[in-house]
Amino acid sequence: MALLRLEDVTKRFGGLIAVDQVSLTIDRGEFVGIVGPNGSGKTTLFNVISGVFYPDAGRVFFNGADITRMPSYKRAPLGIGRTFQIPRPFSSATVRENVAVGAMFGSQGRHLNVEKSLAFADEVIDRIGLSKHREKSAGVLTPVEKKLMEIGRALAMRPKLLLMDEAMAGMHPSDIDHMVAFLITVAKEEGIAIVAMVEHIMRAVVNMAETVIVLDHGEKIVDAPTNEALNDPRVVDVYLGKAHGEAHAEY
Repeated sequence: MALLRLEDVTKRFGGLIAVDQVSLTIDRGEFVGIVGPNGSGKTTLFNVISGVFYPDAGRVFFNGADITRMPSYKRAPLGIGRTFQIPRPFSSATVRENVAVGAMFGSQGRHLNVEKSLAFADEVIDRIGLSKHREKSAGVLTPVEKKLMEIGRALAMRPKLLLMDEAMAGMHPSDIDHMVAFLITVAKEEGIAIVAMVEHIMRAVVNMAETVIVLDHGEKIVDAPTNEALNDPRVVDVYLGKAHGEAHAEY
């Protein structure tokens, strides 16, 4: 049984079809990259999976349960975690407190009191390399540090599925490589499926994703192993603009 399954999901905004009959399956522990040009429907698809929007047609299943009309605050305890392209910290709270919030509202939240949540936050903060910022207010962090904290907060939820929205945008290439290696290690240890939305950082897709799903004008045009997907002529036409061998040579 797939961890996540979408069946012919469609989402409209007035006369605009943002997601058009998209079906997909994601298994436990799988790494998937979702790519496509601006306006291709990636963010809307993430919002449908996480419960920000309900689809106008089709169904969403998680761990075998139909969650199509389930609000987002009920999906988080099931094991669906998410980061956002623009981090959304509690600016006046410390890094430690921000990460602890993820623990409190995640899949193990009902078993954790405040003290245990803070202790688990300390473990996550150490792993993501923000130990020296532990007691700083989140609002004073640099943009990259805020992204790291947001990833830590999502991981503190102990998700079964982690949706990453441009989480590595703005990072130095060496930091991207470090983050990819870290996520691969954590995902394997804890059996987390990671779905990473990527617009410009092919480095992250090539090094992490086992499967790539390509969207164009709301439609899924490719769903294939990474090398096969990035060499597909349709992907070159709508997204890469050049053969994968040429694109890969730049990274």
